[in-house]
Formats: sequence, C-alpha cells, structure tokens
Amino acid sequence: MDIGPGPLFDAVDLTGVLANAILGGAVARELKLDPVGFVVLGIVSGLGGGLLRDTLLQVGFPVAFTNSAYLVFAIAGAAIAFALPLKGRFARRGLLFADSLALGCWAATGAAKALGAGLGWLPAILLGVLTAVGGGMIRDIVIGRLPVIFGGNTLYATGALVGSVEMTALVSLGHSTWGMAVSIVSTSAISILARWRGWVLPAPDDLRRPNRRSGREDR
Repeated sequence: MDIGPGPLFDAVDLTGVLANAILGGAVARELKLDPVGFVVLGIVSGLGGGLLRDTLLQVGFPVAFTNSAYLVFAIAGAAIAFALPLKGRFARRGLLFADSLALGCWAATGAAKALGAGLGWLPAILLGVLTAVGGGMIRDIVIGRLPVIFGGNTLYATGALVGSVEMTALVSLGHSTWGMAVSIVSTSAISILARWRGWVLPAPDDLRRPNRRSGREDR
C-alpha cells in the first residue's frame, strides 16, 4: 500500500534536517567555534536547502517557519555535535552515513514537493538536487570557503541527481512510498561508494587526450 505524502514526507524531511545539522555542528567543531557558531551552522546546514526549496516554490511560508519541529531538530543536531567529540573511525563513519542519508532524504522530498506544487519533471529534479545540496553550499559560503559541490569532492550532487530522477519517475507513476525508499537508498549508496572508492567527476584537464603524433597533450 502506498501511503500519503504527509507523515512520510515529514519524517523523511526531519531526518535530513537532523543529519545535516549534525554535519554543520561537526564543521563548527572543526573550526573551534562557540555554542552560537554551532547553532548557526547547524541551522544553516540543516534548514538551508529546504528554505531555498520552499522560497522558490512560493506556496506559502517555508515549512521551517510553520512547523517548529524543524528548528528543534536543527538545534538538536547542533547540540549533538557540540556534546560528542566526533573523533575516531566510528565517528567518521557515522558522519559519512548521516551525510549520505541526508542527501537521499532531501533529494526525495525536494522532488516530491515540487511535483506536489504542480511543477513538471525537470523543475522537480532541479529542486530535488537543490534541496539536497543547498544547506551544505550555504554553510560553506558562511564560513568563507568554496562550496565543495563545485569540484574536488566525490560524487555528491551526482547522487542527489540520481535520487531526484528516481523520485520524480516513481511519483509520476503513483508510487510515492517506493520513490522515497528507492531514492534514499540509491543516493546514499552512491555517496558512500564514491567516498570509499574515491570516485570524482572529471575536470577539464582530465578530458584532454594525448596527441598521437607528438606524444604531447592536445591543447
């Protein structure tokens, strides 16, 4: 049976908020910030993507402003990162899992909400990706560094793109529950495998081929 988008959507969206808020707190710990810094980066990281999504959709106030659970979960994630050292192999694996889970959750909910607002499949995919990577992108800008999704990182936005496409396709076929499950699992799997194997998208210099006659690279 395919359940409605309400409770399922909220549960998945809040899971992404908590996971990414912990990641924002982890960045605050890395930068040795005070509790205010933890809360700010937790909120920015946990709610940034959803705020961008809801603002662009223009279907009312962003859900983070109308449902207090969103702010509670974001602050809770920052508090977890502040209270726990987040060091060692198990902590790193936990952060990787949280990051991958948040990516899958938001790719799914971003695409689903866009479709629910009456948008077509291409804007839905775009908003799925934006929801997934937006919080981390804003967080990186706040702390003054180039957003990692712009290059040099493992397949992050690519995983969100795959999950958004899957969610859009399955919701269009009337299978929102399966869309959530497939999108979250596949996006998380792509992200984890890419980190493990070091998969990255090619840079322009990587695409240059050696000149067969001269033995030098084409320019």
